[in-house]
Amino acid sequence: MPDFVLFLGSTWNIIGKSRFFHDMFYVEHSVYAIFMFHVELFCEIPYAELDLYFISCYNDDIRIFIAKTQKSRKAGEILAKIIAFANQKGGVGKTTSAINIASALGIAGKCTLLIDLDPQGNASSGVGVRKSTAKQTVYDLLIGRCQADDVIMKTEYKNLSVIPSGMDLAAAELELADMENRHNRLREPIQKIVDDYDYIIIDCPPSLGMMTINALSAANGVVVPMQCEYFSLEGLSQIMMTVKQVKKHYNPTLSLTGILITMYNGRLNLSIQVLEELKKHYADKLFSTNITRSVRLSEAPSYGAPIHYYDKYAKGAEDYSKIAAEIMERI
Repeated sequence: MPDFVLFLGSTWNIIGKSRFFHDMFYVEHSVYAIFMFHVELFCEIPYAELDLYFISCYNDDIRIFIAKTQKSRKAGEILAKIIAFANQKGGVGKTTSAINIASALGIAGKCTLLIDLDPQGNASSGVGVRKSTAKQTVYDLLIGRCQADDVIMKTEYKNLSVIPSGMDLAAAELELADMENRHNRLREPIQKIVDDYDYIIIDCPPSLGMMTINALSAANGVVVPMQCEYFSLEGLSQIMMTVKQVKKHYNPTLSLTGILITMYNGRLNLSIQVLEELKKHYADKLFSTNITRSVRLSEAPSYGAPIHYYDKYAKGAEDYSKIAAEIMERI
């Protein structure tokens, strides 16, 4: 998408997929415009992200308006940033983080797609999608039964859609083993919709199996949520090795976006010690905000709502909003 969109006369002269909503006021053969609009560059961009660059008013026959957007697309650039949330250790807040960061990105005006790649389907239910309402799931996408557009479901939350999961996904590991190009079963259909979103968040299962390999093969970056425990340090080395191997063999653009500390309790010596150890080796990859333990964060999934909608004043909502802002800076 170029930096400038041209409106000439009464004809929409638009390069790319753009849409304007505007109000016109005519005063003595001159035209004045108050631009109250959204520009749709493959998804909606909030009005606050637009900058009125130039208006030239002529007579009623010739009038040119030029608007400059702060978000332009370079040739060959992939619009969506695809981030996998991965850790083979369970119970580290991976799904909670994927849900709430996706929610925070949506609130920030970013069109966001959450892909639930865990057979337990907690990311789906965590954004209010009941398994019984999903006619097709990510399983159907992986085995080639449908296209990505067929399985995407809009949620009731701002700028947030989801590709739901289901228990049938548990059988996909065995089925993919015999399929050709099995490590790219997610990447190929996702590439067809990257222009529709700003961010695609993938919630991986707690394993280093074929589902996680598919997520890493499709992603630009990886966020590793982890607790401040010594077993988590051992698990971190394993996931880092997996990322390295996927980068080498399948996805050379893959990188570590960041390490996210969850369920943090600064009053425990163990938490402080583990965090200090992480800073020695991954100081530049640690997010500046740690997610502290919170009852409200634990309650929100039972209501099918991200923390920002369950209790927007909760500490967890503030923490995840800060993490989302940092992610937008990093990738």
